[in-house]
Amino acid sequence: MRRSIHYLEFLYCHLLIVFLIGRVGFVLNNRCVEQLSFLETLGACRRGLLGHDVVVAAMLLVVPWLAGLLALRFPSMRLRVWLVPYFVLMGIAVAAIVAGDAVLYEYWRFKLGMVVLSYASHSEGVTNSVSLSYILMRFGAFFSLALWTMLPCIFLTPKRLSAGRGERLWMRNVSIIWIFLVVSGLWFVRQGDVYGVGEKVLANHAAVNPVYAFASSVRTGDDLSGRYDLLPEPECSDLMRGLYPETGGDVCDTLLTTQRPDVLVVFMESFGSRFVEELGGLPGVAPGLSRMIPEGVFWENYYSNSFRTDRGTVSAFSGWLSYTDVGLMKHTEMHAELPSLPRSLEREGYETSFIYAGQMTNMGKRQYLENVGFRHLYDDTAFSADQASGSWGVYDSISCQKAVEVVGQWKGGHHFMVVQTLSSHEPWDVPYHRLDDKILNAFAYTDHSVACMVDSLRRLPQWDNLLVVMLPDHGYLYRQGYDDPGFFRAPMLWMGGALREPRRMDVLMNQSDLAATLLSQMGIAHDDYPWSRNVLSRKYTYPFVYCNWPAGLLFADSTGTSVYDLDGEVVITDRPADDGLRLLRAKAILQSSYDQLETMRRNASHTPSGKNLNHYDENP
Repeated sequence: MRRSIHYLEFLYCHLLIVFLIGRVGFVLNNRCVEQLSFLETLGACRRGLLGHDVVVAAMLLVVPWLAGLLALRFPSMRLRVWLVPYFVLMGIAVAAIVAGDAVLYEYWRFKLGMVVLSYASHSEGVTNSVSLSYILMRFGAFFSLALWTMLPCIFLTPKRLSAGRGERLWMRNVSIIWIFLVVSGLWFVRQGDVYGVGEKVLANHAAVNPVYAFASSVRTGDDLSGRYDLLPEPECSDLMRGLYPETGGDVCDTLLTTQRPDVLVVFMESFGSRFVEELGGLPGVAPGLSRMIPEGVFWENYYSNSFRTDRGTVSAFSGWLSYTDVGLMKHTEMHAELPSLPRSLEREGYETSFIYAGQMTNMGKRQYLENVGFRHLYDDTAFSADQASGSWGVYDSISCQKAVEVVGQWKGGHHFMVVQTLSSHEPWDVPYHRLDDKILNAFAYTDHSVACMVDSLRRLPQWDNLLVVMLPDHGYLYRQGYDDPGFFRAPMLWMGGALREPRRMDVLMNQSDLAATLLSQMGIAHDDYPWSRNVLSRKYTYPFVYCNWPAGLLFADSTGTSVYDLDGEVVITDRPADDGLRLLRAKAILQSSYDQLETMRRNASHTPSGKNLNHYDENP
């Protein structure tokens, strides 16, 4: 009887052990991300236990606690039978979150939340990135952890509880403790509470309880404007003044020989500065790009807005900021509210097309491209079955050659086309073997494919009026973290016969600034691009870059760089240290961008069905 009446203590200790096992597994599974010593791992376990686990375990046991109160009131109640379904569901949920967090962190570098699930829910994105054996091994770990979580809970719970005076007194005392722990978890616990001063990022993230992190990411309510109320509205407005100057026809530097070039954008998968020697990256990975840089206009301080393709696509072609937990690409109801390069150029008589030699179903890609004005779409069905042999579709060398063929068919008129590469992506299998490192070799293959494409374009008569813009959708975390500003820094290179002369541009700019800058060079108004800046304008007097990912923000200007962890509410990079103004401006932009997003959502809710759809031709 003594053992049965103390079942809640046993369940509580068991869940603490489950979280300890999950934390150690998290560290071991992510050794490739960052190495932790035994003492660092021990410190993460201690901080996580005292800061999160004791509270999360209590919250998970609220149902068994309430059931225990009922069992004391009704002695004939079969307590174990009533709690078995809950323990099964709890075991599956806890195991899925703990195992999913440990596995996905290797790719995402932030804690498991709703944002990750929005990507993982697209099965092609998961199955294309990893092998079947990898999936089976991780599923086996999940299944084992689920059994280990639920079975002891079931058998540690007594079949019935007696209703003696001692049992009632014990339950009263336990209830006081439980209420205290649950209230503490709901009102006072933060993710940053378990961070250690000066600790490695992995150690801090290992300390965070994954169930707590996941639950904290679940948003309630539809009002997006209140999602990040970080600053009083007057202060936010004051900080925003002058950051995104009003547009105007004031180009002070002309890079083109014509205002109506044909434009080919090469959107390179994950090709961040890490792989470009001229930007401080690894040598020898991108010799093709290194060869072309002296021949074109190279933007040395260009930064991607975000961390994934769907965010980068909207930033590049709609001149829009990215959001921490909202991907506009899949929100088709908002597409009509977005400006876009293809739509702006179509009004000037341009034919618009997009080549992506894979499936356009991931994250609403096809709908976005259709709705913002790309009239001709080429996907994997534009290629033969034997050509579509890569994990994500057709290899880059083939899709780049397709782009050359399409450009060669341009006769008269004006043309705007995007070719998006896809081979520099997990699982890194490419028909090219120059480098031993599988990841670097995949990027080398993309570089080789793009360089060969440009060489082929030079031999076409269309080259004389062609502007080729090469830029990535985002970076890739190769032996680095989000605290490294180099992740967001990226190469952008303009080539082609339409260029006036080779240049090196050192101005700070975001991916979202491409639209206004390019349109200004072409003498086209960009008044409908509120977040895109013409960086060659006389009004661009305060150069800065703003980037984000689901767990944080980056802001850089001439004074330095600040990186802020939104979940932990701590500054993780600040060099050189300033008076906090960089961080305040980053928070103001985040808050203002969500206010704008809420306005878009409300406008979209009043848009008649079908208004944002455009006619398009697929694989012409």
